[in-house]
Amino acid sequence: QAQLVESGGGWVQPGGSLRLSCLASGFTLDSHVVTWFRQAPGKQREGVVCVTSHDDRTYYANSMKGRFTISRDNVKNSVYLQMNSLEPEDTAVYYCATDLDPSSKCVDADYHLWGQGTQVTVSS
Repeated sequence: QAQLVESGGGWVQPGGSLRLSCLASGFTLDSHVVTWFRQAPGKQREGVVCVTSHDDRTYYANSMKGRFTISRDNVKNSVYLQMNSLEPEDTAVYYCATDLDPSSKCVDADYHLWGQGTQVTVSS
């Protein structure tokens, strides 16, 4: 059955880095858009970055530009999120999600499939 599993979260000090992984099983991820979301305590879920299926274009939230980088490894059927210069405001549960319709784009994707989330905590 189609699944997404996140890993790589943890507790780091401000200025530190983490690399999150999103591993797909039961389907081939490279034909689908993928978005990383996050939800901080007491706040609504927000999109972090989306990568397209057809040309690997990326769309970052303004606060993450220059600090976060999304990438694909199609051999491993995975997507990664490299997070640098982490700040306490980045503390959240991070999720990856995808639309199983291969024609969907970042702008119109319906994210039916989600991972379980991985906790990122940034504090002194």
